[in-house]
Amino acid sequence: MIKKIWQQYERLPIPVKASIWFVVCTALQKGIGTITTPVFTRIMTPDEYGQYNVFNSWQGIISVFVTLNINAGVLAQGVVKFAKERAAFVSALQGLCLVLCCIWTIIYLLLEGFWNQLFGFTTIQMLSMLLLIWLSAVWGFWSMTQRVEFLYRKVVVISLLMSVLTPALGVLLVLDFDDKVFARILSVLVVYLFLYTGLFFKQICHGKVFFSAYYWRYALAFNIPLIPHYLSMLLLSSSDRIMIQQMVGNAEAGIYSLGCSVALVMSLFNSSLLQTLEPWLYRKINLGRVMDIAPVAYTSFVLIAGLNIILIAFAPELIAFFAPREYYDAIWVVAPVAMGAYFTFLYSFFATFEFYFEKTKFISIATVLGAVINLGLNYWLIPVFGYIVAGYTTLLCYIIYAAGHYVFMLRVVREKMGRTRIYSLSTIIKIVFVFMFLSGIFYFTYEKCIARYVILFIMLLTIYVRRQFVIGEITKILTLGKRVE
Repeated sequence: MIKKIWQQYERLPIPVKASIWFVVCTALQKGIGTITTPVFTRIMTPDEYGQYNVFNSWQGIISVFVTLNINAGVLAQGVVKFAKERAAFVSALQGLCLVLCCIWTIIYLLLEGFWNQLFGFTTIQMLSMLLLIWLSAVWGFWSMTQRVEFLYRKVVVISLLMSVLTPALGVLLVLDFDDKVFARILSVLVVYLFLYTGLFFKQICHGKVFFSAYYWRYALAFNIPLIPHYLSMLLLSSSDRIMIQQMVGNAEAGIYSLGCSVALVMSLFNSSLLQTLEPWLYRKINLGRVMDIAPVAYTSFVLIAGLNIILIAFAPELIAFFAPREYYDAIWVVAPVAMGAYFTFLYSFFATFEFYFEKTKFISIATVLGAVINLGLNYWLIPVFGYIVAGYTTLLCYIIYAAGHYVFMLRVVREKMGRTRIYSLSTIIKIVFVFMFLSGIFYFTYEKCIARYVILFIMLLTIYVRRQFVIGEITKILTLGKRVE
């Protein structure tokens, strides 16, 4: 049987093999990090665990200002647009990114005390963060070029090494150091330096371009208008932990972070499915066959909703597995954060039209609106209802966020395609309602185990009875992104 599967794999086209392995890389990076969470929650106190997660949250936000995210939006578009000069384009952007990181490092050193007080970190932690930001960008540049050219083997090897070495070294250093927060940061930094530094020099040598006025201007002009979008996305996903730390304490930020980590396990499936579907979505828009999109979108919405419901149902057991008793309150965070992640999945099907037609203004407006409301609600409600409420404010803002992009999608479609109707709003609302209703039932039975297990058994039995239909729909979706039009 194994030989037969291998023979079928060998017959797959290179793009299909690459798609499979890039999904595996995502699973390695997120999956191993999630699996090792129980280890770190038991060798770090909630206070220390909270500090480390707040460090990661600040790193994501500061990275937007330092690198302008040129290893994201403009890179994905540019490697296609400048296909014939791809090596030079990527090399020049690597140069621009390094210059930006050096400029911000100088700015930090000139006002070291101010920045340390503002963010609540030591000098060594801040310098480590700036170095991590640069190394993460280096990986982003290199891995993108490998994806475009379907060169998946090296990506898999480096992803595997990073996924294994980072937690392994992290455990050793955390056990050995008195400053366990810095030990965890240092473990990541050492592995990144070892794996990613050479990738920078390799791309610079290959492209033979460090400075290019044309490429630098192009990258800055494309990405700067998207900064509000990137920043707001990070604020939506990270500001909760920072505000909880500032307004309540490190321990509460650690408990909340654990709930978020467990809830966002589903983001692995979300991102993997989107990696398969996004190229297909863009091709359908390009070919004018947008009416093919809705049936696939609805099936995807139902599939991801089902997976999220199962995760929400097992939240108490997952939290008990991932952490000791002092983290128990994290169970009340899992459901709202998982539901929020579901709405980010929905948003991608709407925002695809905004990105395709380069309506960056619409993209930023919807994202900024959600982030601003989230910050305001957290500032108002956390002192009143406690830190758990941050999960619900985030859920509400993701609903607003998805709704905003749906409205802007309608406007873009009306402008570019006339009276074409992409999705049925009533169908989407029905799917969302059932998802929220079932999630709510499990949430309110967290302390009534028998009732929760009976409901879950009935739901899983229904899926089993309809298993052929379910398997067929999943197979249909997974083959769409690989089908040659």
